[in-house]
Amino acid sequence: MDADKYENDPELEKIRRERNYSWMDIVTITKDKLPDYEEKIKMFYEEHLHLDDEIRYILDGSGYFDVRDAEDKWIRISMEKGDMITLPAGIYHRFTVDEKNYVKAMRLFVGDPVWTAYNRPAEHFDARKQYMKFLAQTA
Repeated sequence: MDADKYENDPELEKIRRERNYSWMDIVTITKDKLPDYEEKIKMFYEEHLHLDDEIRYILDGSGYFDVRDAEDKWIRISMEKGDMITLPAGIYHRFTVDEKNYVKAMRLFVGDPVWTAYNRPAEHFDARKQYMKFLAQTA
């Protein structure tokens, strides 16, 4: 995929079509562009999960997604321009920018966007139970 040509990228369109990513927007995380930047950065870095997959395509800049492995240890995933990630529903994670304090990302959803984050502990949600079952099967 070509992050510079995301508006007309046939590969991105193919992925969106195949995975039913019908909704998207673009968020720029930097002090100049994101209202309540400091508060949002703290919120993104709080360990949480979602009941739906979280799909991000980095269009510019860079940052880190931290996810928990099967032993509940952090794994840091470096994300930069051109990278796409899908975090499955029910996985504990957090996000932070790097020292450049700038990332521009496309957010993709199946259907209408759901922004709700559930901070840890959130073991009672079906999405978490299904994710844990998946982890147990792949171990």
